[in-house]
Amino acid sequence: MKKNQMIRLITIVSATALALSLMLTGCGNKKTGRTLEEIRKSGKLLVGTEGTYAPNSYHDENGDLVGFDVEVAAVIARHLGVEVEYVETEWDSIFAALDSGKIDTVVNEVGYTEERAEKYDFSDPYAFSRRCILVRGDNTDIHSFEDLKGHTAANEASSLFGQMAQEYGADLVAVKAMANSISEVLDGRADCTLNFETAFNDYMKEHPEADVKIVAYADPEPSSYIPVLKGNTELLDAINEAIDEAQASGELAEISKKYFNGVDITEEK
Repeated sequence: MKKNQMIRLITIVSATALALSLMLTGCGNKKTGRTLEEIRKSGKLLVGTEGTYAPNSYHDENGDLVGFDVEVAAVIARHLGVEVEYVETEWDSIFAALDSGKIDTVVNEVGYTEERAEKYDFSDPYAFSRRCILVRGDNTDIHSFEDLKGHTAANEASSLFGQMAQEYGADLVAVKAMANSISEVLDGRADCTLNFETAFNDYMKEHPEADVKIVAYADPEPSSYIPVLKGNTELLDAINEAIDEAQASGELAEISKKYFNGVDITEEK
């Protein structure tokens, strides 16, 4: 190969490498999600939620999407000056939807973990509850979290509750929604299921005939955060401002009392 041809080839390769580097850098910036400015220009905040998790996110007798988290999302969108568009997604796919940009955030009783914090930034907590264990009425084997070892727990595999059950030594029966997890317990396909007491209390209120009972409670803890893709600081700040404003005005407390039988879960007890 002649010297001039070699120089030309090196120049082409260098230019290609530079273009690829710039392209990848641009893609990397996109991984922070839509900016607050882009959301405001679009006029919509895209919120991921399950729609099958009462009393946080579910459909009422008219088929309308309602719930504590549904209204919290609406409060945040109003603070941002946009409308809220709910994107109903199964829990096991909800973070993938956030990663891919299909949604801007998730408002669905999302818990904080160190593993999740590697990919997402989290808002201040806006609700507090206790994790607990629910079993069938005739179960006499499980009385504490330590008793989970060697038993089966029905929970979503990627949820905090599924992970917690396995940490205590339970074998996981993977399900897609809380109602399914309780069905697994009632039908004897699982020994127990874990969730927040607010969710179980709502289920037992709606299904008083269900032969289930809560047998153990963990200490109260922050139970609800709002995640955004890591680095989307301006959006996160605006979400925190909305939460602070709604807490100070008492609006969050009123929403909580509406869905949790008059109980305010928005303040740490």
